[in-house]
This record gives sequence, C-alpha cells and structure tokens, in this order.
Amino acid sequence: MPEVLSKPSAESTLLELDERLKGRPKICSDCGLCGSSLRPLMAQSCTFVQNHVAEVELRLHGRTRQPGDELLFGIYREMYAARIPKPPSNAQWTGIVTTLGAKLLEQGLVEGVLTTRAVPGTRFAPQPFLARTPEEVRASAGNKPCISPGLSLLDEAQALGLKRLAFIGTGCQVQMLRALEPRLDFTKLYVIGIPCSDNVAYPDQLRFLKIISRSPATIVHQEFMQDFRLWMRHEDGKVEKVNFVDFPMDKIGDIFPPSCLACFDYPNALADLTIGYMGAPFGWQWLMVRTTLGAELFNLIKPDLEFTPLTVGGNRREGVSRYVGMLAKKPGRPPALIRKFVAFLQRWKGAKGLEFARSIIEMKLLRNLQYLRQNFPTHEGKIVPYHVYEALEPYAPAYRQAFGREMEEEKRKGE
Repeated sequence: MPEVLSKPSAESTLLELDERLKGRPKICSDCGLCGSSLRPLMAQSCTFVQNHVAEVELRLHGRTRQPGDELLFGIYREMYAARIPKPPSNAQWTGIVTTLGAKLLEQGLVEGVLTTRAVPGTRFAPQPFLARTPEEVRASAGNKPCISPGLSLLDEAQALGLKRLAFIGTGCQVQMLRALEPRLDFTKLYVIGIPCSDNVAYPDQLRFLKIISRSPATIVHQEFMQDFRLWMRHEDGKVEKVNFVDFPMDKIGDIFPPSCLACFDYPNALADLTIGYMGAPFGWQWLMVRTTLGAELFNLIKPDLEFTPLTVGGNRREGVSRYVGMLAKKPGRPPALIRKFVAFLQRWKGAKGLEFARSIIEMKLLRNLQYLRQNFPTHEGKIVPYHVYEALEPYAPAYRQAFGREMEEEKRKGE
C-alpha cells in the first residue's frame, strides 16, 4: 500500500492561480496527481504531456471513434434525457450524480466515493474528499466550477485497503485516472464523468460573479445554459439571467487556466457513465452510457428516473463557421442594441438539444486548437486527440479564410 501523503488542504483551492500552480508546467489543471505518491507516473499519465485517448478507448471499447456524433460526444452505447422527479433541495440539477454515488454505497457496490464538496464557508471552492457514507455523498451536491485536485486522494483510498471505488470527476481528471488505471490496486473502479467547460481558480470565480451579477454573495448555483445565457440562482430562489453576448470581456479578462484552454474533452468521453445537461431539454439531464460498468451504473439509477425524448433543433453549421471568424479577431462587445438583437436570434434560431451540444463542443475544439497554436505550438502533436481534426473538417474552409493556414497543417507535421 502507498504511504498517504498530506491531504490537499482546503486553503490550496482558495489561492490565486499563479500562486497555486507555482513551479509546475504552464499547462496544469491541478488534478492532484502531483500531490500523491503517484507523482513519478505523471509524465506517462498527464494528458497535457501526452494524450492517451486512443489507447484508453481501445482498452475500454476495443475500438476508436466512428464518424458521426462519436467524434464529438465520444464512444457511447446509449444516450438519454432523464431527471429525478423530486430532486434534493441542494442539487445543481436534479441530483442524479449524488443520488447515484449514494446508492453505490448503500448497496455495498463500493467502499468509497471519491468526489468533491465545497470548502467550509464557501459555495464554490472545491475540496476533494473520500466519502464513506451515503450521507456524505448527498451533502456534496452542487456545482463547484473551479479546478480541483481530486486525484490526490487515490493514495488515501489505496492506503485504507479499499478495493471497490467510485470516482466522480471532470474530463482532465478522468483522462489521467484512465492512464493510471492499470497500475492501481482496485478490483472495481466506477468512473462517473461530469462534462466540464472552462473551470477557473476560486478567486477568479468570485471576481467573475462580482462583475456579472447584481448580487454575487447570494448566488447558490450558476450555469451556462442552452439558451445562450448564464443562469444564476439566488438564495431566495430567484434566477438571474445574463446573455453570453452581454459579458464585459474587457473587465473579465483572461480568467481561464491554460489547461482548460488546452482541453479537448468537454463530454468526459472516457468515463463509464457521463452525466451532464447540454444535450438535454431544459430541466432535464443528459446521460451517456459508455461501458459495461456504465450500464451497471445506469441500471442502478434507472428506477429513480423519468425520461423524455432527446431533441434536435436548428442548424449549427452557419453559427459555428461565423465563430471561426470571430476567433481571428480581437475580442470586443457590440453596442447594446446589437447585443439585444443577437441574443434574440440565438434563442429564436439557434441550435437546440443535441444540436446545441454539438455546436458548443465544436466551438471549444476550435477555440482550444487555436489557443494551442498561438501559445504552445510545439504541444499540438502531443496533446490534441486523434479525432479532433476529423470532427472539425466541415470548418476547414472557414478556418483557412480566417487564419490563412490549413486546419490539419500541424497534424501532418507531427506524423
């Protein structure tokens, strides 16, 4: 058994990003691996050193991705829109993730659930912890949209002799966990993935809400929603909504860590079961069953769920093509009347349902590919997954026009 190193302190996630990641590589998501006894395996496991998507997919599925939605969503067996009819009061959505984690412990399928709760006294600062009771899992409900060192507690789980573990985490954490998995001493490892888009350091989260909201101190939950608005639910139950196009980017600045801008796994494609919301109608959650263990997890939670059909609306191609052109320009904010009209068009004619999820993922892939090329050009051949270029092929003409270069230029150099 590995010796347990010092647990990540609550204070570590309260630090400014530069202070927190001091002395580490410039692209670091603070997954927690470097704070554990597994640190010597970092170079072979870190997705920002070398991407392992293809080899993990072969291990999990016996194949890599097929053309179509798998290029964007990852390999999956089944896809659903579902919800828990009477969600817990502290849930971000309908409570599927925490209810599932609690059920795994209640039925003795696992001995611990490695998840994230809020640092005491905060709502959004993340604190990884190893839950041993259903009550501990349920108490962790709610989104913490900040980078978190979740893998640091693998030591504790192994030192306690746990053989059956569930892990709830983001895409970068899951990619590194999967790369490590053959070296870990677990007989059963359930991986529940949360789609993740642009986490921030906790102080930046507070600054962002202070700029965006009329009452930042009373925000209970916040999420970037399918109607192109940020929804912020307050203590009194009221929901404040701000159009994406109205964000004052000149005031917000560059708050996203390089790791989020160099990530290509919004849908958490290497999980057993992915639970999010982007591809589902309003008020529902989006579930993708990916593996045999994912099917076990889904069947465990299925009796608690009600279902609705997945929907598709609008056409994303034109909007995403325009977005490519925007990437080549200096960020700015149009006048108020134009912003109001743009927001109206987005809600009226914009992509909806699965088409919305496709558009968001494509825009993240495009943005992050360009970020790497501008800031870390030597990294592209190592950390851009194999499927990205094929997924973005429909936008090659728009990319060529905007940037004067080929979409797959760097890929060819790395071959």
